[in-house]
Amino acid sequence: MTCFVFVTGGVVSSLGKGMAAASLASILESRGLSVRMIKLDPYLNVDAGTMSPFQHGEVYVTDDGAETDLDLGHYERFTHSKTSRLSNFTTGQIYNNVIRKERRGDYLGGTVQVIPHITNEIKDAIKSLQDEEVDIGITEIGGTAGDIESLPFLEAIRQFYQECGRGNAIFIHLTLLPYLRAAGEMKTKPSQQSVGILRNIGIIPDFLVCRTEVPMEEEHFSKLALFCNVNRRYVIEERDVANSIYEVPNELAAQQLDVLVLEALGLPANELDLTEWDKMLAVVTDKSLPKVKIAVVGKYISLKDAYKSI
Repeated sequence: MTCFVFVTGGVVSSLGKGMAAASLASILESRGLSVRMIKLDPYLNVDAGTMSPFQHGEVYVTDDGAETDLDLGHYERFTHSKTSRLSNFTTGQIYNNVIRKERRGDYLGGTVQVIPHITNEIKDAIKSLQDEEVDIGITEIGGTAGDIESLPFLEAIRQFYQECGRGNAIFIHLTLLPYLRAAGEMKTKPSQQSVGILRNIGIIPDFLVCRTEVPMEEEHFSKLALFCNVNRRYVIEERDVANSIYEVPNELAAQQLDVLVLEALGLPANELDLTEWDKMLAVVTDKSLPKVKIAVVGKYISLKDAYKSI
């Protein structure tokens, strides 16, 4: 039976939900589990192909020719799973599917509404993760908690959680702990408010993954656990890495995020084997190796994320 992990984001956009989700998938695979991932995007474009990379970063093209969100590139680079057009669903796609069904008369003259028709379509997309060979399906929800356009997706995963039952799905909320350098203080209030937004619509995060520039202290862990109603052990620090994004799985594994996720889902934790990953990371971070300059001719070179896969 496939278990489900839902990854949401709060406080600000561009926190790296895709990176965190892919890193978790990577270390789960290193424990011998089969993982599949999808991304749900709240924009009305049917796909990323018509969007300017200046606004949304790279358009990642999958093997079957789908033009998708750049996070699918993270999924493929960090895990062994292959993505396709069924790995990225946008609001535009969801509404397009529902409107086509309405035009065909599939709803038998019924009034088509956001609930249940749009949310059911979103749940069907999530159910595509189910497979006898898939142990864990990870769904990343694009946008930020509090965005109007994200509400149908958040409502859909709330319903999905209720339907699949406690212990078969968990919520991970990625948030930001801003550090005020002038005051020398780290603030947890924005994260508390972000969790409050989710709780208002019926989603209670099981885990908090906290992006931060500086190390968290015990008071920060305890305060977040207390005011966000999260198990203290399930508050995870994701500090900015020193050299490469490929260090993130190791940082999360050091805090046993994968073990805790498996614990929450009631799944056994096999032995962790990061041998191959560590070999790759050693090469990536070895500054003594000679550097090779590669010229890229492109239209959007002023934005680094426009050619992220390169």
